[in-house]
Parts: sequence; structure tokens; C-alpha cells
Amino acid sequence: MNRQTKFHGEIEIAQENIYTFESGIPGFLYEKQFCLLALEETPFVVLQSITTKEVAFIMLNPFDIFHDYEVKLTDEVLSTLQIEAEKELITFVILTIHEPFKKTTANPQAPIILNISKKTGKQFIMNGSGYMTKHLLNEPSVEQEEK
Repeated sequence: MNRQTKFHGEIEIAQENIYTFESGIPGFLYEKQFCLLALEETPFVVLQSITTKEVAFIMLNPFDIFHDYEVKLTDEVLSTLQIEAEKELITFVILTIHEPFKKTTANPQAPIILNISKKTGKQFIMNGSGYMTKHLLNEPSVEQEEK
């Protein structure tokens, strides 16, 4: 199916590349279907809504920037995403892009968790984790600051 996207223009998205977010994403509860799109020549990916062109989140792998980053999924999340093995999981954090780019922040407190086998997804809010919702990309993580 052809879809308009925020950063890639009109592209064809195969049904098997669509992730279902049963509960939507906080603030976007009616957005239930997304796809992942690479941002060429960057470490970033876009989580693009299938239904709304303007709803697109730039993300990256948190383990690339927060070396001690840890996500402890609850049984509810494991069940919702139908996760049976760790190899099915991929984790991203949403970025808030600022000008200049060095002011860009990541949200390690609420990662996007995807089951790449079942094509399910969820934003998992880790309350009490010690992570912040706005963390500069060029600063050490919470755990690194404590060392």
C-alpha cells in the first residue's frame, strides 16, 4: 500500500512491515499502526504512523548512547507484545530534535519496544527507573554519572 510519510514522501509499505500498537502511543492513542523507516546515512530510524502523515517519531537504539541502559519489562508488556524470546525484541528511544542538534534530547524513561516477529509494539514508561524524559545525547547516562 502507498502512504504519504513525513520525511520520505510517498512510499510503498508492505503489510508485513506494519507494527500494531494495541494501545497507541501516549498522546497519540488513536494511532495504532506504524512502520519503521531508516533515515539514510544516520543511526536514526523513523516510527511512521500508517494513517497520519504528520505523526512520525525519530528514534535511535538507546544502547548506542547509554552504555549502561537497562530495560526491565513487566509481565504485562511481555504478554501484550507476545514476546517469547529476547531475540524478538528491539528497543528504541524517541528523540526530540532541537536546533542546534547538540541540544537534541532522548527519552530513555519511555522506550519504544517492538516485537519484530509478531509485529507488535508499545511505548513502555519506566516510572521510578531513574531515567529522565529529556536526556541530552552528548551527556553520560544516569548510571554513568553515579560512577
